[in-house]
Amino acid sequence: MQKTIQIKNKKARFEYELLEEFTAGIVLTGTEIKSIRNSKASIAESFCEFNNQGELFTINMHIEEYAYGTRFNHLPKAQRKLLLNKKELKKLHREVQNTGLTIVPLRLYINEKGFAKLRIALAKGKKLYDKRETMKDRDNKRDLDRIKKSFKPS
Repeated sequence: MQKTIQIKNKKARFEYELLEEFTAGIVLTGTEIKSIRNSKASIAESFCEFNNQGELFTINMHIEEYAYGTRFNHLPKAQRKLLLNKKELKKLHREVQNTGLTIVPLRLYINEKGFAKLRIALAKGKKLYDKRETMKDRDNKRDLDRIKKSFKPS
């Protein structure tokens, strides 16, 4: 029984307003996928960017070196190519170019076939007052849950 691997970017929903989500495959080497299966990866500070050929890459995604790797081990912060349909790539590229939106990774996981997938979102940066509003809503929800729990009949 293999455990499910879910590496999340918790800051993304706080820092950005998410507009549309996509699922992308990732081009990885053998030692990179082994490290991901050991949950030795982080997408907290990463973002996605297009190169000159119109290909989408994830930048600043940290995958630790595989412990049992040889001299052919991977670089921890290398750029990794994302795999999407041509139609999705064109749409993302157009949105990033025209409206100044950004693409952020939300979740890195292994699907049922054993392939590593990255859940990405087209996002717009939040202003400071939006972040304060998010924190206030979260605190109010937490307080309301506490009150509901204390008044539960036994």
